[in-house]
Amino acid sequence: MSAAVPVLRSFDEAKAKDFCLRYLGFELGFEHRFAPDMPLYFEIRAGDCVLHISEHHGDATPAVHSR
Repeated sequence: MSAAVPVLRSFDEAKAKDFCLRYLGFELGFEHRFAPDMPLYFEIRAGDCVLHISEHHGDATPAVHSR
């Protein structure tokens, strides 16, 4: 089994990248958009820690959980 990768919600690309990359010291893994005006989905990593950040509506919203 591979490690779980949490998805965190972002509402502001510039602020999310500044905080995660500059302040926390993560490195950018990848970025993806379906089109230039679509929401951003990106990965950050620091050592073994990997997180995905999403601007997509419905991703990582409050009360989202697995059973």
